[in-house]
Amino acid sequence: MLLNRRALLKVSIAGGVAVGLTGCSLLPRKASVQPDGYAGAVRFPDGSFGVSAFNRNGRIVWQAPVDSRCHSGCNRPHQQETLFFERRPGWSFYVFDSTTGARKHHISAEPGEHFVGHGVFSTDGRRLYVTASRYDQGAGIIAVYDAEKGYRRTKTFDLAGIGPHELTLHPDGETLVIGLGGILTHPDYDRMKLNLDTMDPALVLMNRHSGKIVGRFRPPHHQQSARHVSVSGDGRVYVAYQHQGPLYETPPLLARLEEGTLREYRFDEDTRTALANYISSVVAHPENDLVAAASPIGGTAIIFRGKTGELVSRAHIADCAGIQTLAGGDFLVSSGRGKLIRLGAGKPARELADLSVHWDHHLV
Repeated sequence: MLLNRRALLKVSIAGGVAVGLTGCSLLPRKASVQPDGYAGAVRFPDGSFGVSAFNRNGRIVWQAPVDSRCHSGCNRPHQQETLFFERRPGWSFYVFDSTTGARKHHISAEPGEHFVGHGVFSTDGRRLYVTASRYDQGAGIIAVYDAEKGYRRTKTFDLAGIGPHELTLHPDGETLVIGLGGILTHPDYDRMKLNLDTMDPALVLMNRHSGKIVGRFRPPHHQQSARHVSVSGDGRVYVAYQHQGPLYETPPLLARLEEGTLREYRFDEDTRTALANYISSVVAHPENDLVAAASPIGGTAIIFRGKTGELVSRAHIADCAGIQTLAGGDFLVSSGRGKLIRLGAGKPARELADLSVHWDHHLV
């Protein structure tokens, strides 16, 4: 049975068990200074939830239980700490020792607030910025924590909008890049979308010190929910949408920020249809001008050139979602079926691993 984007994460192996790599002995190296390992949120066979980390050999190196299903996470720079945030509405986030999986901190949301699954650190690893919502007011915020003081909450920045999701740090080290989805939800109504006719999504740029909004850029259509973001090494900003209009519409789902405008990429009709109005991840490669995006709903991953929008690769990968950049210029795509697929410009997709784990939308 094909896992859809709502499918819960499952794992069917015990910690420390080696799992199958297809046609290779090691996974490729990542295009970053981070250790060559991965972590993802999982659901165990007994219905409980956890986080599982594995190395380039495909070996599970640790598994840690959590109280509720998690979504995405981040690594703390210069420290052996990996964080995971509970899925919206998330009531807490977890800090693990990156080497052993030991839980170091469990931080609860403030009363009247919930997290939405994403966070990012300052370059020095001290400040943590987390997207969150004050749900009774429908107010999106950035919650700021001091990692050196046990992740104590220090500041709150108002986004003047609804439904923040993914955020990242611009290479300037000073600017937060935030996808503001514009969709009003409330924990009392599960994940029901309460304002589709009056959505106001935006790509938001914020000074990480003061919380001042230094840029707000709206998509052409108010139902293009700006959810995921990425920034290239030279500072080009990308945003991915999840279209909330009628299914028969296939508007652009990806855009770049250029001269104060969101310039959309207009792919061919077959590609727009294959993406099924839903992008779960967008990632710019640090070594070249390539950008990858994945749609678990459409079972499609693409690579395009950031400057021109030229589509250079499209592959059918069932329930694909997570994306990592690889040394040498390619991308690693994960699927809810436990697959790890190598995808590059002008190359056929290549399956590297078939693991007994199933991820949601993000690998860390």
